[in-house]
Amino acid sequence: MRPNFVKFTLLFLFTSGAALVQAQDSTRIPHSPLQFLTFAPDARGAAMGEAGAASSADANSTFYNAAKLPYNEKDFGVSASYTPWLRNYIDDMWLGYISAFKKIDDKQAVALSVNYFSNGELDLRDAVGTQMGYFTSKEFAISGTYSRQLGKNFSMGLTLKWINSDLTGNAIINNASVKPARTFAGDISAFYKKEFKNFDTGGELTWSLGAVISNLGGKVNYGSGTNTENFLPTNLRVGGGLSFSADGRSKFNFVLDGVKLMVPTPDGTDINSKSALAGAFGSFGDAPDGFKEELQEVAILAGAEYWYNDIFAVRAGYFGENKNKGDRKFFTAGAGIRFQDRYAVDFAYLFPVKQNSPLAQTLRITLGLYLNKAEKLDITDEN
Repeated sequence: MRPNFVKFTLLFLFTSGAALVQAQDSTRIPHSPLQFLTFAPDARGAAMGEAGAASSADANSTFYNAAKLPYNEKDFGVSASYTPWLRNYIDDMWLGYISAFKKIDDKQAVALSVNYFSNGELDLRDAVGTQMGYFTSKEFAISGTYSRQLGKNFSMGLTLKWINSDLTGNAIINNASVKPARTFAGDISAFYKKEFKNFDTGGELTWSLGAVISNLGGKVNYGSGTNTENFLPTNLRVGGGLSFSADGRSKFNFVLDGVKLMVPTPDGTDINSKSALAGAFGSFGDAPDGFKEELQEVAILAGAEYWYNDIFAVRAGYFGENKNKGDRKFFTAGAGIRFQDRYAVDFAYLFPVKQNSPLAQTLRITLGLYLNKAEKLDITDEN
């Protein structure tokens, strides 16, 4: 499909959060380009309301909380996810995510990930409708992560990423010069986990806490001057988790996250005149209506997961945003299965609360492979 530039702009606003609101004043909704960096990329996390700061570790911990990586039960894991995006509006926009981790030892892990977002092929036209050619619009981030346990129950992670957003190439749109935006950013994360086990019954109880600041860095510029600079979608995610099993076979996991976009609240002034750090950390106290409005800018994400014998899982969740700050509200559901203790398949589906939501029918699928050092991948293995 080849949408023209105007259609693409509308779709870009849909993904920024500011235009996901229907029939309301969106002038005080914090927003930022590069929102693909905040979309839950994998099926497991997406099925649990996109919560994951304190969920159990897997290969996709690189997105939710990289500090969890040393707690992976396997020494190596790789995961690939695919999501058709806004598929009720456009048929060639999609999100892809590949992540792999390797445990150096029992306390350290490294990881690499690639987050790719395709906006599809654009039919670029100027203000009077003259065709300017076709362009495949794309954005991606390449990330490297190091995570380490600093104590028996506490770990931290550091991620550095290179971000490239090439929406129209080097073009002149409505007499304005547009160019790709490129920058570096980083994530810093922390995780605490406490386990209690009954070796006689196989039962266990685990509670955990996690906190992440993601996409912290300088501004991005799609034009030729400082007046076209934009804040990165810096995110604060804080969450807790609880896991319970009475017999070691049936396990229940519950997660709850609060997420805030660390971008200045529009207030009628030139917020882009603020520096990147001043804008990010000042976002906790810049809402015109004070603390009450600041609380409205925190989205609540909740999820639950049931595992049977570490083979089959069913999941459900809820994502809630204040009606004055984006009004995205949807339920999620999904399932997962593990084969031979190494292969993983997960699926997630989104159910919006409001009708005609651009996020309706969003689905995700994730494939994974997990191995220990002593294991060899043998396609003839029938056990």
